[in-house]
Amino acid sequence: MKTDRLTRVNELLRREIGVILYRLLAQSQFDLAALTITHVITNSDLRSARVLVSIRGHEHERQAMLHRIQHLHGEIQEGIAKVVVLKYTPKLVFALDSSIEIGDRVLDILSKLPPPATGDSEPPSPPSEAEEEDLS
Repeated sequence: MKTDRLTRVNELLRREIGVILYRLLAQSQFDLAALTITHVITNSDLRSARVLVSIRGHEHERQAMLHRIQHLHGEIQEGIAKVVVLKYTPKLVFALDSSIEIGDRVLDILSKLPPPATGDSEPPSPPSEAEEEDLS
């Protein structure tokens, strides 16, 4: 299968899963602002897809929130089958994606680093020809 088509299928599934999850979880006590479907990785035969879910904040409740999403697996699968027209509806497997939290941690560390020194000292000059010959 061409990668362009697979990329389009992944993006379509990601968007539609997000819409379906919003509809299913809107009435519950679920914090929808913390939930993001980051990626969908579909196998080339379109029979299965791994859905990566990021849950920001709620460190102690992440597993319970992911379990709630996995519990709604059948309804999400049914909604995808109605909306997305494919020969096979991929079997969805949900997994927690922590890449956003890792990126936030890296940005936080970088923001705490001291700024580089300003032009108080001159940058080292390139070695002259005589110095280069000495190094050889």
